[in-house]
Amino acid sequence: MDYTITDATEADAGLLASLIRESFADVAERFGLTPENSPAHPSNCTPEWVRSAFAKGVRFRLMQAPEGPAGCVALEHAKSDVCYLERLAVLPSFRRHGFGRALVNHAIDEARKLGVKRVELGVISEQADLREWYEKQGFSVTTTARFEHLPFEVAFMRKVLVDDMAPEGRE
Repeated sequence: MDYTITDATEADAGLLASLIRESFADVAERFGLTPENSPAHPSNCTPEWVRSAFAKGVRFRLMQAPEGPAGCVALEHAKSDVCYLERLAVLPSFRRHGFGRALVNHAIDEARKLGVKRVELGVISEQADLREWYEKQGFSVTTTARFEHLPFEVAFMRKVLVDDMAPEGRE
């Protein structure tokens, strides 16, 4: 598995949007998500969305394989003790080679450097395969919720980096 992970910039907005759209297209098809019933789903990502995320402080990382761009991940330092892992995207032709895990590990390492206590994310609750994959990365479901503007239930997941209940000096 040969790759590099680099900081993305606003100049990469078009590439990032394309990677995200292509990576989520199969999910949109599987769950019947369209621009009409789920306009904010990543399968509809635009360069403007990415630029807007950059403007609010979201940091994107771009994964390059020898064959070209393979995926990306974003990390938002949402609160002093929480980061949101967002837009984890791996192109279908690069899946099942450890690229997603490498991107998640990279984001977790960044979150640790920021000193946050946990990393959180949301997934389609019915997407059991993805929930299980994240559980293997150390995340657990904390709650689920339905939103009026979404045609699916969201499962919120968390990975604890610093346990508040641990004795001082231990994580």
